[in-house]
Amino acid sequence: MPTPLIAGNWKMNGSRALVEEFGRAFHDADLPECVAVALMVPFPYLDAAVRAFDGSRLSLGAQTLSDQPAGAFTGEVSGEMLRECGARMVLVGHSERRTLFGEDDAAVLARVRAALAVELTPVLCVGETLEERDAGRTEAVVLGQLEAVFDALKPAERARLVIAYEPVWAIGTGRTATPDQAQAVHGAIRERLASYDTELAAAMQVLYGGSMKAANAAELLAQPDIDGGLVGGASLKVDDFLAICQSAG
Repeated sequence: MPTPLIAGNWKMNGSRALVEEFGRAFHDADLPECVAVALMVPFPYLDAAVRAFDGSRLSLGAQTLSDQPAGAFTGEVSGEMLRECGARMVLVGHSERRTLFGEDDAAVLARVRAALAVELTPVLCVGETLEERDAGRTEAVVLGQLEAVFDALKPAERARLVIAYEPVWAIGTGRTATPDQAQAVHGAIRERLASYDTELAAAMQVLYGGSMKAANAAELLAQPDIDGGLVGGASLKVDDFLAICQSAG
């Protein structure tokens, strides 16, 4: 069984004070030994988070990265910069990056490769819109996004990723996929991974990323192919995020 991972994505939210609050809370938190926990904070707070999280169970992640290692790319942040600031993982292909910033499958693949090149763990986000779900295209879309990356990687590279399934229609809308709906897609992802390698499928962390919160976390995490959560709004509230982490034990 993969180690459960609860990863919080603050998006463009938070503050230095919130970083410090999380650091204090997680230094004293009673967490299940088997659960890994990470927070993806905005770029300006990475340095503060390294200090605040030191000695706690919190790992540090970033929300995206450039596909370039360096150069005249104003406003961009490289994987090496993230590593130097203490990040150990990075979101790639989040639905907001795809829809708001035009990142297609080729751009996502380039960013996965950039992360791997500097020993960052890419958290590959895949998911369908409401229109795609209503059209019966959920598996085609989700598995297509997965294959666009995995088909291009070597077996050893594939094993270094984490996958997050995020039904786009359940992000920030208050709607959540039922546990059965989420499990069905996670099961399809696991089956597709097994077509690459059965050991890869058994070991890969596949997270659910559609409005997971304290009230529904335990039921979602009880599904056989859900190995954790990519948590949005609830990751900005210490008590809620702690409760989700404790549900994963």
